[in-house]
Amino acid sequence: MFTYPEFDNNGEKVLCSVRDYPELMQDISVFQLKPNQEKVFFSDTNECAVLLIDGKVRITTDGVDEEAERHGLFDDYPTTVHVGRKTALTVKALTDARFIWQSTKNDRDFPAKIYRKKDVIRTVSCEGMWENTAVRDVNTIFDYDNAPYSNLVIGEVLARQGRWWSYVPHSHPQPEVYYYEFLRPEGFGACFIGDEAHTIKDGSVGGFIGGKTHVQVTAPGFPMYNVWMIRHLDDNPWKKTRVVDPQYEWLDNNPTFKPIEEK
Repeated sequence: MFTYPEFDNNGEKVLCSVRDYPELMQDISVFQLKPNQEKVFFSDTNECAVLLIDGKVRITTDGVDEEAERHGLFDDYPTTVHVGRKTALTVKALTDARFIWQSTKNDRDFPAKIYRKKDVIRTVSCEGMWENTAVRDVNTIFDYDNAPYSNLVIGEVLARQGRWWSYVPHSHPQPEVYYYEFLRPEGFGACFIGDEAHTIKDGSVGGFIGGKTHVQVTAPGFPMYNVWMIRHLDDNPWKKTRVVDPQYEWLDNNPTFKPIEEK
C-alpha cells in the first residue's frame, strides 16, 4: 500500500485503517489543530500513542497533565504519550499543532506513560557503511525493549539528503507503516515495496505487510522525516527483527567500496 492522503475538513488525515487495510492491523491518522481546539481519544478495546510532530499542546490523561512543544522536525525531539484501553486522552492545541495518532487492539491494561524529549533513544545507523550513502538518525520512542506490554512500536527516522535508508532491502513478519514529510513541500524520494517503486511526496504514506521487502531513498537537497510504526504479532513481537532479501545479503559483509586507483 502506498497512498497520498489529504486532510479533511475536520483536520484529520487518515493514513491507514483496519477497516480498509486489515493486514496492517493499525488505525493511524495525522491531526492538525488550531489554537484551543482539542481532540479526545478513548477506546474500550484499543491502546493508542500520540506523537507530537510540531507546535505546542497540552496533554491530559491518567496521571499526566502537562504541556509539550516541538520546534522543527530535524531540530527538536518529540514528546509522545501512550495509553491503554479504557483510558481517556485529551490533546489541546495551544498553538497551531500537528500530531500523529496510532491505535490497535490490546487486551492488556497498563498505566499511561509520557515519553519526554529526554527519553528518546537516538542512534545513528549505517554510519561509515557504503561510503555513508545509507547513514540516518533514528529516534526510538518505545518498542518491545521498554514497553513489552504494548502491541505497538513507534519511532522516527531523520534521513539525510541524498541517502538511502531502511537499507538493505529487508522484511519482517510484523506489519509496518511509514509516514513521510520533507522540510520543503517539493521534496521527493522513492520507496520500493517488493519490486514496485513509488514516488515519495510530502505527506505520503507507505504500508508494508508482513514479509514484504521495503527500502527508500531521498533526493539530494531534501532531508526526509519519517514516523515508523510497527504492530507486533500476538505470538511474534517485533524484536528489531530484520530479514534481509537473500540477493542483498552480501552487502552486509561488504560495507565499504574502494574506488579504482588511477594509473
